[in-house]
Amino acid sequence: MVQRAKHVHIVTHHDADGITAGAIAKTTVERLGKECSLECVKQLDDAVHRGLSDKNYDLVWFTDLGSSISSEWKDITKVITDHHTCPDLSDSRFHLNPHLFSYDGSTDISGAGVTYLVAKTINAKNRDLSALAVVGAIGDLQDRKNLQLTGLNKQIVRDGQAQKVINVHIDLRYFGKETRPLAKLLQYGNDPIIPEVSGREDACSTFLQLLDIPLSQGEYQRKWIDLEGFEKQLILSRIAQRLLEKGFGHQITKRLIGEVYTLTKEKPGTEVHDAMEFATLLNSTARYNKHHIGLDVCMGDRGKALEEARNLLLGHRQNIVEGIQVAKEEQITKRSFVQFFHAKHGIRDTIVGIVTNMLLNSEDVDRNLPLLGFAFTEKGDVKVSARGTQPLIEKGLNLSVAMRKAASHVDGVGGGHNIAAGATIPKGSEEEFLEVIEKILKDQLS
Repeated sequence: MVQRAKHVHIVTHHDADGITAGAIAKTTVERLGKECSLECVKQLDDAVHRGLSDKNYDLVWFTDLGSSISSEWKDITKVITDHHTCPDLSDSRFHLNPHLFSYDGSTDISGAGVTYLVAKTINAKNRDLSALAVVGAIGDLQDRKNLQLTGLNKQIVRDGQAQKVINVHIDLRYFGKETRPLAKLLQYGNDPIIPEVSGREDACSTFLQLLDIPLSQGEYQRKWIDLEGFEKQLILSRIAQRLLEKGFGHQITKRLIGEVYTLTKEKPGTEVHDAMEFATLLNSTARYNKHHIGLDVCMGDRGKALEEARNLLLGHRQNIVEGIQVAKEEQITKRSFVQFFHAKHGIRDTIVGIVTNMLLNSEDVDRNLPLLGFAFTEKGDVKVSARGTQPLIEKGLNLSVAMRKAASHVDGVGGGHNIAAGATIPKGSEEEFLEVIEKILKDQLS
């Protein structure tokens, strides 16, 4: 259908996975010599449906979303490449989703990855787009469970290596190895946290100084990528020793290192060289309705677009820091099977999921319970973001099912993955929503 259409309109999700998926689709269509347009949305609602119906496009390509309307919106000619749970599998024509083939969309492949599979099927030359698919998967945290990309993602990584656009090596998994000063790198590292060090820049500086690790060379602040091999090994060994001494165990300690993915065509020391930092850069554009800037970066703009994205990233980081503080001030309330905070207008609804995820990986919450974050949206309803941990998944937690059912009970919409999901519900229905989801989680975790 993509090859036959004269004009392809792409509708993609407003996060790193969605932007990379959209960029893969857009590049694929443009390489076919066809007209192409793109829009980025938070969710597929009636307003989006009306807009698409009015435009009457030859073909609409939904990337990183669309499974929820696979058998609906029959007035729109569509192709769907998504990886979220499929609530209705009655019509799978022109709908590619890992759940249709017994793969897990939360770990085996991302929305960008599914879109990439279509791209390389259309033309094998599109295998160079595997780099963007890897960034999308990392942005979707698909390496978190196994400390590396697995499943169908592994084949995409191999494509990237064969095309010499992706390099894979074992290294520290903390965010910011390319761009953050060493003390800042450790300060914000949270998976795992370093006892009595994480969260405090002065403690991180002291920790490194006691190891005789120079923090600077003249006025230049050293980064992780500047370190010699023996320096990296010394830091890793001391962190591991401290974790074990504090009783964190080998399972948590081994999360320090894993596979790290870099884009070989990009300049070392930049946000677009490391897949994790690239994904965060894209998130900083999408969360503030500047997805077009992230898209331009994905399409190769290393001038104006990259500089604008960097500026957005600075603000994004500050908003996250402030958001975490707001969540703590509003207090995290514990119930029997869930814990939650309500930020009201204190946190943007577009980043409440990021704040929720970071809090769950800190010492401030109980990691034995799923964490829900509530925030008001500009439209007057409530965004709910839910995050879990791998041990909870192994006990039966499925936040995608729980959020979808609880949201439906209060006339909202929800879904996502077993470990990370979201919902939009009417303002004033929060307590009823919590009561319903508490019962669902009780059944799952019992």
